[in-house]
Amino acid sequence: MRRPAILSLLAAAATTALALAFAMPSRAAEEAVVIPAPAMDAAPAAGLQTAVIAGGCFWGVQGVFQHTAGVVNAVSGYAGGTKATADYQTVSSGRTGHAEAVEIKYDPKKISYGKILQIYFSVAHDPTQLNRQGPDSGPQYRSAIFTTSDEQKKVAEAYIAQLNAAKVYGKPIVTKIGALEAFYPAEAYHQDYLTLHPNQPYIAYNDIPKVENLKKLFADNYIEKPTLVSASKATN
Repeated sequence: MRRPAILSLLAAAATTALALAFAMPSRAAEEAVVIPAPAMDAAPAAGLQTAVIAGGCFWGVQGVFQHTAGVVNAVSGYAGGTKATADYQTVSSGRTGHAEAVEIKYDPKKISYGKILQIYFSVAHDPTQLNRQGPDSGPQYRSAIFTTSDEQKKVAEAYIAQLNAAKVYGKPIVTKIGALEAFYPAEAYHQDYLTLHPNQPYIAYNDIPKVENLKKLFADNYIEKPTLVSASKATN
């Protein structure tokens, strides 16, 4: 007779425990790692440049670079597969070749390609996790750099070799480097997700700490007000 009441109490207790877990310090988020700047960097260039990187759920990666000075726009999307499969539901199957990626448009007078990679490897994700990142698993969450030029390829390869030689991580870097064939923006509801939903448990637990680490480790490159996709569209 009392089973329904007991079950209700247990459910309430489980909900409370889950809420407390998400309220705890973000020990489950990828730890930031202090790493040296790249010894090789891209040469200064005129006009806006593009970098495309992948490192787990694109919400957090986008959020980090939206708080990075010199970044004009950071868009969540898909890279590595075809246009026909570039939608969230299909990509989530892990069978499309796509990775959840972020396209970064940046001003090379304010930030270099090498600095973007340093932030990417240091605070945006853990490059030693193979086909996963934190709570997310599957090839769509892989660590990958999609290069747009031979120079970017050389800089990325040299930097990974430099970091592995310096043994700044406890395990080898598994980041894949490949030429960008195409980038497909993700659905509108994925854009600016960290800014729009800072209290969502996943964001608060896994991604807000990344932005906090950016502010702490890269103070000279941090901006308080994020550069949002929605704002970029409004000004175009």
